[in-house]
Amino acid sequence: MEPIRLIVPPAEEGARLDKWLSDAAPLGRTVVQRLCQEGEVLVNGRPASKNTRLRGGEEVTVRLPEPVLPQAQPQEIPLEIVYEDPYLLVVNKPKGMVVHPAPGNPDGTLVNGLLWHCRGELSGINGVLRPGIVHRIDKDTSGLLIVAKCDQAHLGLAEQIKEHSFSREYEAVVYGHLKEEAGTVDAPIGRHPVDRKKMCVTQKNAKPAVTHYQVLEQLEGFDHLRLRLETGRTHQIRVHMAWLGHPVAGDPVYGPKKGIVQLRGQCLHARTIGFVHPITGEWMSFSSPLPAYFTQFLDSCRP
Repeated sequence: MEPIRLIVPPAEEGARLDKWLSDAAPLGRTVVQRLCQEGEVLVNGRPASKNTRLRGGEEVTVRLPEPVLPQAQPQEIPLEIVYEDPYLLVVNKPKGMVVHPAPGNPDGTLVNGLLWHCRGELSGINGVLRPGIVHRIDKDTSGLLIVAKCDQAHLGLAEQIKEHSFSREYEAVVYGHLKEEAGTVDAPIGRHPVDRKKMCVTQKNAKPAVTHYQVLEQLEGFDHLRLRLETGRTHQIRVHMAWLGHPVAGDPVYGPKKGIVQLRGQCLHARTIGFVHPITGEWMSFSSPLPAYFTQFLDSCRP
């Protein structure tokens, strides 16, 4: 596999290698730290430790291991493929489907279905349990996901996400009525200090997070919103809406403890996605209609 080569910008002087590299490349910080430990991260041609302080101007090389046989197993699971070519595909994920195997969800995931559909031809950058996965949406969020079939496509798409040129719009129903018809939430998100399974708005060990929203319709006790992500933090929309005092309807984590039984999870749909094709350079945009659970809930909230 071709190594990743990056030049450290002068503005990053003093940054830790593992933190900078996990932001600059499509690699999680844990993966970066493991590669450093294994001597696969080079700074100006020399192996570097994870806590190396950068000066700016260095060449950082990451030698990626050759893909191994995936631990996730192919399963014949019906998938709604919206678009596919030799380099990538766009899939419309249903509510209730987990994206990749994890404790408690060893199979039946989107990745299991993708391995069957693509005959294993998926990018290996995100490891054996997340092949092809460039970005994720939660189990109980429905909608569009882009999947990379090769590492070149994966790197190109991840760069667009980092540069905020990757367009993602969602629709949601939230509790209550927002004061403004449109607005922006600019509030950093980090791990919750007590419940490590949750995220929260915080200044400690947080990353910038920006969500733009617009009210599409006022309902009885709820608002129907369109939301555009400028960044892509874990649970970003759910955390930001809860922080505003208007959690996503049915959200079992950030909303009221007594959920909405008919929703079985949050009312949140990844409606549109837009990106520059990482191989052809063509701008591509896709849209997914609101699923039945969403439209039925909207109808139930109208007078």
